[in-house]
Amino acid sequence: NGDASNPACHGIAGVLEAYQRSLRHVQLYGPTNFAPVVNHVARSAATVLDGSQYFVLLIITDGVISDMAQTKEAIVNAAKLPMSIIIVGVGQAEFDGKILGLGGTRGRLGG
Repeated sequence: NGDASNPACHGIAGVLEAYQRSLRHVQLYGPTNFAPVVNHVARSAATVLDGSQYFVLLIITDGVISDMAQTKEAIVNAAKLPMSIIIVGVGQAEFDGKILGLGGTRGRLGG
């Protein structure tokens, strides 16, 4: 949402508002490192394990992941937390279900 001290968005309307705002201020470029943001949200989710909050990390990317091994590790570590990760590929890069080795996989991502 652009507010580093309180990055929460409330509901779909809040997500859409944050997305529209970010389009005016964010320049997409490489490298495309997901692990730092996954770990950041996971740290927040780890502080609220009582079921009162659920975190959804929406990553919109125009490039292939540069830190694949670290991103897989971050996702595996976050799997037990109250959070979901949604990755949306935009632009000309090739995006398929195998972006994280998940194509056709059932169950948890393994390290």
